[in-house]
Amino acid sequence: MVDRSRPSRRPRSIRARATGGAALVVLVALVIGAVAFVGVLRTSLSDGVRSSAEQTLDGLATRVEADGAGAVTAEDDDVLAQLQDDDGRVLARAEDSPGRPLATDEESRYRHDGERWLLVADDVDLPDGTGGVLVVGAPLEDADAAVQTVTVLLVVAVPVVVALMSLVTWFVVGRALRPVDRMRREVDDVEGANLHARIDEPGSGDEVDRLAVTMNRMLGRLEASQQAQRRFVSDASHELRSPLATIRQHAEVARAHPEVTDTADLADVVLDEGARLQELVESLLLLTRLDERGRDRDRAVDLDDLVFAEASRPRASVHVDVSGVAPARVRGDDRLLGRVVRNLVDNAVRHADRAVTVALGSVAGDAVLTVDDDGRGIPEGDRTRVFERFVRLDEGRARDAGGSGLGLAIVDAVVRGHGGSVAVSAAPDGGARFTVRLPLLRD
Repeated sequence: MVDRSRPSRRPRSIRARATGGAALVVLVALVIGAVAFVGVLRTSLSDGVRSSAEQTLDGLATRVEADGAGAVTAEDDDVLAQLQDDDGRVLARAEDSPGRPLATDEESRYRHDGERWLLVADDVDLPDGTGGVLVVGAPLEDADAAVQTVTVLLVVAVPVVVALMSLVTWFVVGRALRPVDRMRREVDDVEGANLHARIDEPGSGDEVDRLAVTMNRMLGRLEASQQAQRRFVSDASHELRSPLATIRQHAEVARAHPEVTDTADLADVVLDEGARLQELVESLLLLTRLDERGRDRDRAVDLDDLVFAEASRPRASVHVDVSGVAPARVRGDDRLLGRVVRNLVDNAVRHADRAVTVALGSVAGDAVLTVDDDGRGIPEGDRTRVFERFVRLDEGRARDAGGSGLGLAIVDAVVRGHGGSVAVSAAPDGGARFTVRLPLLRD
C-alpha cells in the first residue's frame, strides 16, 4: 500500500540543474549580445549609407548651383534625386525618381520599387537667384542584406553554442560529481559492523577532496563513539560481575542458613559491595563521557586551590605534604581536574608507608604537578600499563585494599583531553612519582 502521508518528491539531479542553469544564463547572455550586436551593426551600416548619401548630395548641390536643375535630371538611375522649390513642388528629378515630392526630414526612410532608401536634403541656390531644396536618396539594400545575413547566422549560431555549452557543462559537472557519487555508494555500504571502513580521498585538494576528508573524520568519530560504547559494555559486564556475585553469595547463604548468618555482617557486605558498584558505575560513565565528548566546560582553573582542597581531607595514617605547591593557573574543567588531583593523591595514599608529597610549579610554559609516595614504587615495565583500564599491579590486586583499576585511567583521559601528559617515574624516597604537565593559562 502506498504511503500517502508523505508528499512524493521527484529526484532532482544536481548535474541537470547545473546544466539547465548554465544553459539559461548563456542563452540570455547570447540573446542580449546578439540583439545588441545587430543593433550596432545596423546603426554602423546606416551611418555608412548616410555618409555616402551626403557626399552625393554635396556633389550634386555644387552642380545644381552651377548648372541649374538640369544637373538633377542627368543623375544615374541608381540614385534618387529631386529638386523642390520652397513650396515643396518638384522642379526636377532623376530618371528613376518618383514624381511626387520626397520627404525632406533628416534621415527619412523611403520605399521605392520594393527597396528602402535613406533620404538626405539640403538647401541650394539656383543660378537664376531662386532657392530650392535638393533631396538625395541612397539605397539601404546592401545594409539590410548584411543585417539580415548576420541575424540569420546568429539565430542559427546561438542555439548551437548553447547546445555545445550544455553538453560541455553536462560532461564537466558529471565528471566533477563522479567522486561524490562514488563516496555516496561507499558511505551507503558502511554499517555498524564496519565503521572502520574509510572512503577513498581523491587527493585533489578541491571541495570534493575536502568533503571526503570531512566524511572520513565523521566516520572516525562514529567509530570512536561505537568503541567507547562497546568498551563500556565490556568493562561493565566484566567488573560488575564480582561485587554482584559476592552480594548474591552472601544472600544465598543467609537464606539457606539463617541460624549461622549475622544480619549485621550481611548488611556490611551489601553496603561495601554496593559502594564499590557505585564507584565502578560512576567511573565507567565518566570514562565513556570523556571518550565521547571530552570536557564539559572550559574556564580558568587554579590548580593550587584544587591541591590544597584535596590535602585538607582527613586521612588516618598518611601525611600529605603540600609545602612545595606554588600558584599555577590552567584552562579547563575544574571538576575533571579536581578528579585528577583526587585520584592521584588517593592512589599515592593507598600505596604509601607514611607520607605523600605533592608539588606544583611552572616549567617552560607548563604547570607541572608531581605526586610522590614512599611506598614500594612501580616496576619500570609496568609504568605504562598502570594507565590502562582495570589494571592492578600485584600489590594492589586485593580488591578490599585496592581501587577499581579505573582511577589512573581517568587521570590519563582527563589530562590528555586538556592537552597535557602524565607519566610515572621513581620518587626520591623510593616510591612512585606521578608527573602531570598541563599548558599554563596565558594572560
